[in-house]
Amino acid sequence: MSTTEQQKPAGNFDPAEMIRLYAEIARKSGDLLKRTLQKSASHPQQAFDDELGIARAFFDAWVKMASDPAQLMQAQMKAWQDYSALWQNTLLAMTGQKSASVIETQKGDRRFRHQDWQNKFLFDYLKQSYLIASRHLHKAMCDVRGLDETAAKKVDFYTRQYIDALSPSNFALTNPEVLNETARTGGQNLLKGLNNLLDDLARGDGELRVKMVDDREFKLGVNIAATPGKVVFQNDLLQLIQYAPATKEVYRRPLLIVPPWINKFYVLDMRADNSFVRWAVEQGHTVFIVSWINPDAKHAAKTFEDYLTEGTLAAIDAALKAADAPDLNLIGFCLGGTLTASTLGYLAAKNDKRVASSTFFATLVDFKQAGELEVFIDEQQVAALEKRMNQRGYLEGSEMATTFNMLRANDLIWSFVVNNYLMGREPMAFDLLYWNSDSTRMPAAMHSYYLRNMYLKNRLREPGGLTLNKTPIDLAKVKTPLYFVSTVEDHIAPWKTVYAGAQVFNSPVRFVLGGSGHIAGIVNPPSANKYGYWTNDKLADEADAWLSNAKQHPGSWWTDWQQWVDKHGGGKVAARAPGKGKLKALEDAPGSFVSVRVDGKAGG
Repeated sequence: MSTTEQQKPAGNFDPAEMIRLYAEIARKSGDLLKRTLQKSASHPQQAFDDELGIARAFFDAWVKMASDPAQLMQAQMKAWQDYSALWQNTLLAMTGQKSASVIETQKGDRRFRHQDWQNKFLFDYLKQSYLIASRHLHKAMCDVRGLDETAAKKVDFYTRQYIDALSPSNFALTNPEVLNETARTGGQNLLKGLNNLLDDLARGDGELRVKMVDDREFKLGVNIAATPGKVVFQNDLLQLIQYAPATKEVYRRPLLIVPPWINKFYVLDMRADNSFVRWAVEQGHTVFIVSWINPDAKHAAKTFEDYLTEGTLAAIDAALKAADAPDLNLIGFCLGGTLTASTLGYLAAKNDKRVASSTFFATLVDFKQAGELEVFIDEQQVAALEKRMNQRGYLEGSEMATTFNMLRANDLIWSFVVNNYLMGREPMAFDLLYWNSDSTRMPAAMHSYYLRNMYLKNRLREPGGLTLNKTPIDLAKVKTPLYFVSTVEDHIAPWKTVYAGAQVFNSPVRFVLGGSGHIAGIVNPPSANKYGYWTNDKLADEADAWLSNAKQHPGSWWTDWQQWVDKHGGGKVAARAPGKGKLKALEDAPGSFVSVRVDGKAGG
């Protein structure tokens, strides 16, 4: 081999790029260390406070586990049997013989997709060893007898967080894809990953905020939230957008959408091919949507009652005025749906019939079995959260984002750790993740009321359980026709709990169950032809009984909803141009409220 050949770098190794990366890492490390020391000096670290109650829950679990040695020994014996089988199979693989796996990855688990996890016995052994340990550890912690329900849920949830964090796919030396990339680039991927890590730490001011999306590819009003329209009304809490018609005639009754204020409204208006707003306009609806303010300390005293009076009620008044219509059809999504239900209860008490029909997307009305978010909501945690909120006047958006990401940690946390820090790559440009990273704050007074009265006390379903604007709320008095859609994999609003909420009303109710999860199952355009949905015209007493007699359909539930809402459209009138009616245009859609980001980046 010649001297020239010996000096030629292997793979894609670039010495100049390595030098540049080292210099950049040194600069960023120094800046971050300086900022961290300054922050520590101004905010001395407080003594450990188990405000989430995690340590107490696990302490109770360990005590009860130790008091039942027979059950512990049985669990250890089952784990030993699986490991023995794995070792025997691995010995066969080492000699070139095929053997069946002791354990397989679950459907949808994308951590072990690389072929080396299956084809190379060492990595197959690591994978199966981890999966066996995961299964037995999780089962052992979840089978502890005598724990109260709150502690058991915490032990279950945080055991899964621990298990997910220790996956061999999350470490450079045990991930074959990372090892291959390291050999190919001469370690350049790890330096790029360290550079990405320092960027994320700097962006979070010392706290790690994993970058999930290449946000340079998106611009509001251009290639996301781009359905044409005008802002026709504005107050302290919202802007109301009216969209331009796409048909010569439209339904007489306009369609008002109330999205959750926990994220931006454009989850329903992302790309042109998956925008529910654009699709509804194309069906002949005059569509209005609420764009909530991204609150700061000035909004600390805004209450849930304010979100009723200055929110839904103000939006209904404005939409009817702009459309010159006596009544409308209403849609509420998630948290916006809970507010919509409260609004219907208020209107029923006032004998106000301006809402002709209402649709609920993935909405909780009955919070008795409220899903995995219950792990974060008990008296101790709410009190600690209120203390933090009262100091700032709001709940920081990044805290809420972290909570929701933990519900799907492998997909929304660890996959990005591997991609960004171990593989040294930039995240992809994906509209849903761009929206997910565009978080919003929660006003302190409103959020405290919501957590206590909905999650902790479950008062909305009780007749007179809530009083809003001096009016007792009784959902049983609502007679408005209702359409409930939930999704089978929803961890935020579990479908069986959504189903229970639909039964609180005395209205005619159509319940539909879609495929997939909380967002993907709702944002499921007919053109995608994905997931499918279930229908059953008869609302059974129990969710399982409803599903057992339900009919499954291919494609999107949107078409089923359109057939339903068509009956409540009120006939057709000439198309309405935004800003040409009794309310004049204030600015172009998507408006200025949606462009306010908590991370300081420009959103427009």
